[in-house]
Amino acid sequence: MSRAHVSIDVNGERKEAEVEPRTLLVKFLREDLGLTGTHVGCETSNCGACTVLLDGRAVKSCTVLAVQADGRSVKTIEGLGGTENLDPIQLAFWEKHGLQCGFCTPGMIMATHQLLSENPDPEEDDIRMALSGNLCRCTGYVKIVEAVRYAAQLKKKGVSARRRDARKEGREEPPRPRQIEGM
Repeated sequence: MSRAHVSIDVNGERKEAEVEPRTLLVKFLREDLGLTGTHVGCETSNCGACTVLLDGRAVKSCTVLAVQADGRSVKTIEGLGGTENLDPIQLAFWEKHGLQCGFCTPGMIMATHQLLSENPDPEEDDIRMALSGNLCRCTGYVKIVEAVRYAAQLKKKGVSARRRDARKEGREEPPRPRQIEGM
């Protein structure tokens, strides 16, 4: 099968690769680049777990071909911040318990990123509409909406969080994953 050359700015770094023309952007990000924070859920565009920003717009990467992203900019959850330098949206989801199992969280956070870039002071209806393409099987969305409201407040204050500073600021450290013997 023929291959196509793609050159995509991913999280601020130019990535070039040869891909099959039918390769989905989500598969390219996860399998070719190792960016596994973008989750594969339904593969039918219903759940939003694969949401990334394409040229600043939230898209479901299971519906975009990698060749369609050629020459464009993609931001994944890994591009927002890491454990030592959380984005205010990540911090808000953590502090307001806007997640349970965490599977939908990257997509929720990326959709929230677009919302807050367009509307820094959203009402509850705006939040629910912006997240309507992202499904969570664990929660009733109350904590997620609270997290988005809190993220808007943090962004207004210009907060950029560092996990290692959490205790100094009176915030609780996130739990560390525990090792299971024999695993």
